[in-house]
Amino acid sequence: MSIMHYEYIVCRYGELSTKGKNRRNFTAQLIRNIKEQLKPYPELTYQATYDRLYITLNGEDPEAISDKLKNVFGLSSFSLAVKVERDLDVIANTVYELIQDEEGETFKVLARRHDKTFEHISDVINRHVATKILQETDWKVNVKQPDLGIIVEIRSDAAYIMMKKIPGAGGYPVGIQGRVMLMLSGGIDSPVAGYLMMKRGVTLEAIHFASPPYTSDQAQKKVMDLARKLTPFQATIRVHVVPFTDIQLEIYKKASESYAITLMRRFMLRIGQEFAEQRHCLAIANGESLGQVASQTLHSMKEITTISTMPILRPLLTYDKIEIIDLARKIDTYDISILPFEDCCTIFTPTKPTTKPNPKKIAFYEDKLDIDDLVAKAIENIETFEIRAEEVKEDLSFL
Repeated sequence: MSIMHYEYIVCRYGELSTKGKNRRNFTAQLIRNIKEQLKPYPELTYQATYDRLYITLNGEDPEAISDKLKNVFGLSSFSLAVKVERDLDVIANTVYELIQDEEGETFKVLARRHDKTFEHISDVINRHVATKILQETDWKVNVKQPDLGIIVEIRSDAAYIMMKKIPGAGGYPVGIQGRVMLMLSGGIDSPVAGYLMMKRGVTLEAIHFASPPYTSDQAQKKVMDLARKLTPFQATIRVHVVPFTDIQLEIYKKASESYAITLMRRFMLRIGQEFAEQRHCLAIANGESLGQVASQTLHSMKEITTISTMPILRPLLTYDKIEIIDLARKIDTYDISILPFEDCCTIFTPTKPTTKPNPKKIAFYEDKLDIDDLVAKAIENIETFEIRAEEVKEDLSFL
C-alpha cells in the first residue's frame, strides 16, 4: 500500500495536555491554525477529540499536507493513518499490507485502547499483529530500538493504524499568548528570536529600522526575505519599516560617538514601544544575547531599557553564537542573514562604543536632542508591508 492510499492524518496535541482549564482554548487555537495552514486543500474534513485531531484526506495529497503540518506550533506529532474495523485479523492483515512499503529490519507494535470497552487488551493486539508479521515477513521484533514503530489506536468508531510518528513543531499554537512586536534586523539573531517567540504561542509583528540612503534597497529586501522565512509558522506577518536616518545623524551631531549605540538603542525602544502600543502588542522581543556586543552587556541593557514600561522578551539571552547559528540554519534564515547588505546599526557602529554607559552622560546627551519630535516624525513615516504565507513559494521540507 503506497503513501497515496492513506486516508487520514492523526494529529497529537502535545504540550497542550499540561494546560488544565485552558486546554479548550489552546486546542481551539491549534485547530484554527491547522485549518489556516491547510486552507489550500479544500477537500479536507476535520474531527476533533479530547487529545487528537483526525483529518480525513478525501483524496488530497498526504505528503504535501504533512509538509504543511510540520510548521504548526502546538503539534507534538502526527501520523498518516488507515482506518479499519475493530477486528484483530483485519488489523493484522492491514499492518502486513502497509509494512510492505516500509524500510528496515526490526519493528515494535504499540497498541493503545482509547476505548476500554474493546474486548482485547493492548498486549493481545500487540501479539496478534506481531505474529502475523513474523510469520509472513523477514522483519524481527526489537522492543527497545525498532526501525519501525507500528501504532494501533482503538477508538470507539474504528481502529487507526499508523506506521510511524512524524515529529511536529512542538510548543504552543501561535496566537494563544497574544501579540508581540519583534525588533527585526538583517542579522542572524532576530529572526531566530522571532521563531522561538512563535513557538511559545506568540503572534508576531516586526519593526525594522532603516537608514536610507546609507542602507540600500537590498538591505530592506533582505529583511523582507527573513520575514518570509517565518511566515510558514504564521499566516501573515506585518513588517513596519521605520525611517531612522534623521535620528542617527542628530545623535552623531550632538553626542559623543562612544554613546551613539546606546542612544540609538534607546530611540529604537521608544519608537518600538509607542508603535507596539498602537498595534495592541503586549511586549517587545529582540535577538539580544548577553555580552555578545557592546549594547548587550548587562550594564548597557540596564541603561537602554530604563525608558521602557513594556516587557522586553529576549529568547536568545543565554544562547552562545554557535547555538544561534545552528537554529538559524534549521529555519533556513542563516544564508540570508549573512548577505553583505548592512543594516542601520552596522553602518553607524562607532569604533569604540561604551560597554558601561553612565546614566548622567546619557541624560546630558539626550537633553540636546528633541526626543519627542524625532520619535513622532519617525512613527508618522513608518511604512508597513504585509507578507502572507500563501505568497511564499519555496521548498520547506528542511523543517
